[in-house]
Amino acid sequence: MLLIHARIHTMAEQTIENGSVRVRGEKIDSVGAGSFVPEQNETVLDLRGADVYPGFFDAHTHLGMWEDALTFEGDDGNEETNPLMPQLRAIDAINPMDRCFSEALAAGVTSVVTGPGSANPIGGQLAAIKTYGSCVDDMIVKAPVAVKMALGENPKNVYHGRNETPSTRMATAALIREALFKAKRYRQDMERAQADPDADPPEYDMKCEALLPALRGEVEVHFHAHRADDIFTAIRIGKEFHLNFVIVHGTEGHLIADKLKAEHVRVLSGPFFTDRCKPELKNQTPACPGILSSHGILTAIITDHPVIPLQYLPLCAALAVREGMDHEEALKAITINPARICGVDSRIGSIEKGKDADLAVFRSDPLSLNARPEIVIAGGKIAVKRIG
Repeated sequence: MLLIHARIHTMAEQTIENGSVRVRGEKIDSVGAGSFVPEQNETVLDLRGADVYPGFFDAHTHLGMWEDALTFEGDDGNEETNPLMPQLRAIDAINPMDRCFSEALAAGVTSVVTGPGSANPIGGQLAAIKTYGSCVDDMIVKAPVAVKMALGENPKNVYHGRNETPSTRMATAALIREALFKAKRYRQDMERAQADPDADPPEYDMKCEALLPALRGEVEVHFHAHRADDIFTAIRIGKEFHLNFVIVHGTEGHLIADKLKAEHVRVLSGPFFTDRCKPELKNQTPACPGILSSHGILTAIITDHPVIPLQYLPLCAALAVREGMDHEEALKAITINPARICGVDSRIGSIEKGKDADLAVFRSDPLSLNARPEIVIAGGKIAVKRIG
């Protein structure tokens, strides 16, 4: 497939005013200025000056785990029976047949991170997946991409009513530390047994096994944290255990932007297209991602779907622009920035040779209220086409 006569927003520090993109199979084969010569029997899309963007990427959702228009029957995001559940895998609960996948794809959102909610201090393993396909195993970009940990009000609210731990922020942090210390000791015992044939290996522990990739830095830890003090607790734990961590939500991040910059913290900012439905959201503002970005903090914008329906990700970026965020930075915040934050930028997030052929074609600014893609290319195939 060949796209010609397009303005190409590569999100790789380059915009090509009149260029071409060649797609071969599921990958981008080449990108450049001018009109490429079509190959024999090649499908050619003459875009007549339209804008081409990489498919949008939301790095924090619960897509397919809280299904549309269902309650308990489609609620598979929180296992509220034990506060420490790192062994749970999002891919075992995702329903790709949920219609929210097709609605997101029609809006140009081609990739997401999805996974457990924030009921538990350690909720399970997140997965980066595509929004197209019928079998989650075929949709995976990276799984696990991160381990979900949660601070603040949500774990307290779940367990306080049962008179169980954790009922305080102290207990939430202590449980996370305890699990990480246990996994660290488990790893040491395994290494000792491998080095000494006379030493017995530890008894298999599924929870410890699930945390080992995080301790080794092979997968990230995504800390759910809204309030400033919870963000600092996440930083504290991350530094104690040398974790490759990311702050999810960071609702009060704009109040401590200098500190976050100094700590080299990355933030998945949002949702902010909502009401302030609980105390830790009292300082919520759509200006937050713009303030973080202006401080040089690597920032992405998220919907937290289904809190905000995933198809409105570009509108969230538009709201951030209205509140002061640079327009180009807002586009990066739903393309290349989340890909870099989640460590999947070798595949998605920009229009470059060798990356996945996920593209969205717009005739107007994608951050405008009435914009929707004319064409969405997903995995090298036309998934949505609204023109003749």
